[in-house]
Amino acid sequence: MNQLGYQAHQKTCTTILVGKRATIDGSTMIARNEDGGDEPNPQKFVVYPANTAGTVYESGANHVKIPLPENSFRYTAKPDADDSFGVWAGAGINSQNVAMTATETSTTNTRVLAADPLVDVGIGEADITTLVLPYIKSAREGVTRLGQLLKTYGTYESNGIAFSDQEEVWYFESIGGHHWAAIRIPDDAFVVAPNRFNIDYFDFNSEDTMSSADLEQFITDHHLNPDIDTTTPNLRHIFGSASDKDRVYNNPRAWYVHRLFAKDATNEQPEDQDLPFIVYPKKKLSVDDVKFALSSHYQGTAFDPYEHEQASLKYRPIGINRNQESHILQIRPNMPTDIAGVHWLGYGPNTFNAFVPFYVSVTTTPASFEKTTPTFDVSTSYWLTRVIAVIADKDFATYQDMQARFEQQIVADNVNLQQQTDQAIQAGQTVDLESVNQKMADNYMLAANTLLGKMTKLGTKKMQLRFSVDD
Repeated sequence: MNQLGYQAHQKTCTTILVGKRATIDGSTMIARNEDGGDEPNPQKFVVYPANTAGTVYESGANHVKIPLPENSFRYTAKPDADDSFGVWAGAGINSQNVAMTATETSTTNTRVLAADPLVDVGIGEADITTLVLPYIKSAREGVTRLGQLLKTYGTYESNGIAFSDQEEVWYFESIGGHHWAAIRIPDDAFVVAPNRFNIDYFDFNSEDTMSSADLEQFITDHHLNPDIDTTTPNLRHIFGSASDKDRVYNNPRAWYVHRLFAKDATNEQPEDQDLPFIVYPKKKLSVDDVKFALSSHYQGTAFDPYEHEQASLKYRPIGINRNQESHILQIRPNMPTDIAGVHWLGYGPNTFNAFVPFYVSVTTTPASFEKTTPTFDVSTSYWLTRVIAVIADKDFATYQDMQARFEQQIVADNVNLQQQTDQAIQAGQTVDLESVNQKMADNYMLAANTLLGKMTKLGTKKMQLRFSVDD
């Protein structure tokens, strides 16, 4: 398959999910870094309109054709700037205030793949958001629809997908070519999911789990459960991996976020293969907390590559040069429908960007976030942020405080604008949300350009190609 599609998208991601009673404001949050290869894969932010005419979807990745329902909902999405290899819509919120992020590339084992092989002409990351998000009215409906699609068409890869609405957060993992399991995240819990099969203990009789109809029998028929105690099946043991790569590539990411937020993670170690999936926080989490985690590189530990030169060889960080875009999809309680959903978005390596809280009840998005070009153009947010990251990464100690001040100020400015907008709409005033989004984007571009200018000025003084005498 094409190099851009199947390789650039499948390498890496990190997902964070937070239930409504674990957040500071009662919102649900599903978040993910969409990571790719070491080269840029430009992203754009768009709104797809509602559609009343059914059609046939054809994947740009493998040309599988799937008939679509007649009626669809409007939704935000984050596709590739270059759609030559498919849409790769990635994540968004629809007009029913249902959020979806797809996908977290996961792992499986040979026992599963032998029993239910992957399907070359099935659905995958390039297709899943487009096939599901426009047609669902709740997070549970998202699980059901995706499960039906997997049963009918199969998949060519292993993935994790998250859904949320105002009440619930669900995590869905594909299993082999046609099977799947999904679990509702407890309202008072959070989850961090790196690139491995993540769901552990699973009660097939619970109202808070769903799976393919024959999953229990599938486990039995193919002798997939390695555990001696099978009272409560551990799906990670049954379907997932516990490889040397997991020890250094996946597990440390979960360990670090647990270290930041978990009520009790004192006995956890970075390479543990059995880190818990469902975790309870020691405090209520905010958007800022989730953004920090998505930007993290093991700060405060011996594994931070910016503090310890050899640390970069040890564990794969969450904030990384492979971050192409990152989002926090927030569905807020006690808000009018038009402003309940917020699509927080940032481009490029998270350690050097800031997220913008875009309203989703709109028909267009700001040009600086939508009109991303496949080739370099610093007038767009994606490329401007990546330039900042490339410069700052080379001398992190010099630019760290400067970047932190930039992020704090631009987020404060945009959240202040968001709060004013919320209050006006709650008071019955008519507000043009597209204009508000435009103002937020303009604020970001101005602040980022100002930051780049300051970095250039400071960096010029530190260039090696200089001389102490002038005239």
